[in-house]
Amino acid sequence: MMKIYSTHQVKQIDDYTIKHEPIRPIDLMERAAEALFFRCIKIIPPTSPVAVYCGPGNNGGDGLAVARMLLLSGFHVQVYFIDSKSYSPDFEVNLSRLKTLGLCFPVQIAYEHQLVTHNKNTYIVDALFGSGLSRPLDGIAKYVVNHINQQKKRVIAIDIPSGLFGDDNPYPNPNSVVKADVTLTLQFPKMSFFFAENQGFVGSVDVVPIGLHQLALENTPSSYFMVEQRDVAVMLPPRQKFSHKGSFGHALVIAGKVGMMGAASFAISGCIKAGAGLVTAHIPRSGLQIVQTAIPESIVSLSNADLEIDTIPDVSRYSAVCVGPGIGISAQTLHMLESLISSAHNLPLVIDADALNLIAANGNLLSGLGNGAILTPHHGEFDRLFGRSSCGEDRLSKGVRYARELGVTIVIKGANTQVVSPLGEVFFIPVGNAGMATGGSGDVLSGIITSLLAQGLEPTKAAIAGAYVHGVSGDIAAAIKGQLSLSATDIVSCIPRAFKQIAAI
Repeated sequence: MMKIYSTHQVKQIDDYTIKHEPIRPIDLMERAAEALFFRCIKIIPPTSPVAVYCGPGNNGGDGLAVARMLLLSGFHVQVYFIDSKSYSPDFEVNLSRLKTLGLCFPVQIAYEHQLVTHNKNTYIVDALFGSGLSRPLDGIAKYVVNHINQQKKRVIAIDIPSGLFGDDNPYPNPNSVVKADVTLTLQFPKMSFFFAENQGFVGSVDVVPIGLHQLALENTPSSYFMVEQRDVAVMLPPRQKFSHKGSFGHALVIAGKVGMMGAASFAISGCIKAGAGLVTAHIPRSGLQIVQTAIPESIVSLSNADLEIDTIPDVSRYSAVCVGPGIGISAQTLHMLESLISSAHNLPLVIDADALNLIAANGNLLSGLGNGAILTPHHGEFDRLFGRSSCGEDRLSKGVRYARELGVTIVIKGANTQVVSPLGEVFFIPVGNAGMATGGSGDVLSGIITSLLAQGLEPTKAAIAGAYVHGVSGDIAAAIKGQLSLSATDIVSCIPRAFKQIAAI
């Protein structure tokens, strides 16, 4: 898995690389600039003018080096750099190299009136400030950022959009921050990239390896990770020639009430498609015909009540249990959930949707959850459970706190879904798309995770793999049908292709 480091750790890794490779700082900058250059020429048409804005530090030095390489490749480039009392040594070296080249005349910007309007085809490269920034921009730097945003041109940010902090950012962000279309981030993504409130600044992210020292990367600890395809491939349960349905667990899905049997169907279908050997659906009596007709592979267990679920079966027969999709929040359903939590204390349990809302309204149930429990809230459900959050970073911090305190795995659903382990580790899931923001999508996810639990994956791995498979299924479906019309049925239909694609690595 790719570790996600704090800005302080990034500086330490840079320093270690310089000392132990060994390599001079200016040569490491040149190596980074070359990698950035090759990404830039894939984005910028050869006939488009390029405006490169540089700050006084090493981010500006990167920009100057990239500008030099673009000029040598025949691009029309104009360079602007911010007036400052001091510049970093490597900035000074690259400014001298650029001037010596004689192909452009860098403009030092000290006053707002020096800012120019670019023509409509211009691409802007933002190399003002890097991820180490820790205070809001002011003075001429602030004017330059606002000017870039007012231009409404295609913007490529180097390492991080200038003005955005690498770690914690206020929300809503009152600071001047470049709004990039593409961020070419060095070696690994920054923590702030994973939160929805920063998407308008970051745009699409392209991770650019620059050859930082492997030992530094391995030995620098982190509790934050970005999950990659190969990580999930090795988690998936193997299939042996003489396996049988009993080899892959028996999952129980407790879901549905009258008018909400679709939620139950999506969870059941997700569980079956994700490979559980047997899946039993425990549903209200009124849902019998729906489930047996729509999902003939499912075994059906009936509650005593016609319209909702008021009882549970003997859960000792099952390998894992899912509860919540479409069950409602009545007093009878609450009693059922209390009985389940009491009976399934040592059984892997996925809690979603209305089960989360019932727990939020009856907080004593949280303390009764066993260590195998997985909570799968979207942002609204999370805030009802643990209190309103001011931003994504605040919500994640709470997730880490409560996962540790309760000994559970928490899946915070959304773009870059975050899986938080009972140890406080955070796993970002970088797949999925906005088309998956549709009714029933979360129910499919709960079914997939429950299926993997039933097949023997421990809870955090089941949550990681399940969220990743879900995201890839949505991406495959979107590639076929587009995001606008994507439905939960489409996601379910693409689960087999998702497993095949992930396992093929």
